[in-house]
Amino acid sequence: MKLVIYIMHDKSLLDKFLQKLNQKNIKGATILNGTGMARKLIENDDMEFIGSLKMLFDNPRVESHVILMALQDEQVKIALDIVHEVAGDMTKPNTGIVFTLPIDYIEGFKS
Repeated sequence: MKLVIYIMHDKSLLDKFLQKLNQKNIKGATILNGTGMARKLIENDDMEFIGSLKMLFDNPRVESHVILMALQDEQVKIALDIVHEVAGDMTKPNTGIVFTLPIDYIEGFKS
């Protein structure tokens, strides 16, 4: 079993992503709003000058969706394929981040 963590930078893709998961019988995901460290540093008044420069070069994205999915091993590739189908090439800037972590213990989860 693995935890798939997908940080979706384009929040408008969420409905399409969830629909595709549902079509493949992947029913459970937790969606959180997230803000990156760089964004919070930019908002810091003490770093106003650095923040102004960074805003010239950076994506104006304020928040991302952080999607957590505890999946059986055979579901992981399906979920990753859907991430790539919806988000496109994850090696391009500002598309998002996806990774997995092993789950050694889980309680309160219905498979």
